[in-house]
Amino acid sequence: MTDPYQNNPGAGGPQYGPPGTGPDLNKAPDQSQPQYPQQPQFGQPADPYAQPQYGQPAPYGQQPGGYPQPGGGYNPNDPEAPYGRDQFGVPFSDKQKLMAGLLQIFLGGFGVGRFYTGHNGIAIAQIAVTWLTCGLGGIWPLIDGIMMLTGKVPDSLGRPLRD
Repeated sequence: MTDPYQNNPGAGGPQYGPPGTGPDLNKAPDQSQPQYPQQPQFGQPADPYAQPQYGQPAPYGQQPGGYPQPGGGYNPNDPEAPYGRDQFGVPFSDKQKLMAGLLQIFLGGFGVGRFYTGHNGIAIAQIAVTWLTCGLGGIWPLIDGIMMLTGKVPDSLGRPLRD
């Protein structure tokens, strides 16, 4: 009997061992060998939750490095902080600094800015002080409105006002 691999170099020969020990292409694949997952396409991470590797662009809408987006936009993926988080991880309020500050500056004698942020007791006190002092106590709502615009006043739940 002649060796079929002897006159056909590269078809089996020494790289696969003696005849009959190489891979049989007519057999079903062996299930004991590990099956490797399909490699991702170019530009897509293997794990959708993985961070982008160095030198690869971040996916659309994400900042590089996995940092949270700065406050402002609505984020339905984080139910505890739908408006984002500040640099310390505290969730932003659903109230805005600009709205609260302008309401407090222009309508502070009526406590509107404090009602907006949920501080009803302080709003009623500002109304009382402003009207009982014949308007001289109106300096308090004015300064309070400036403090709201600078971000020093949180909402009634202690969350910082968003931009």
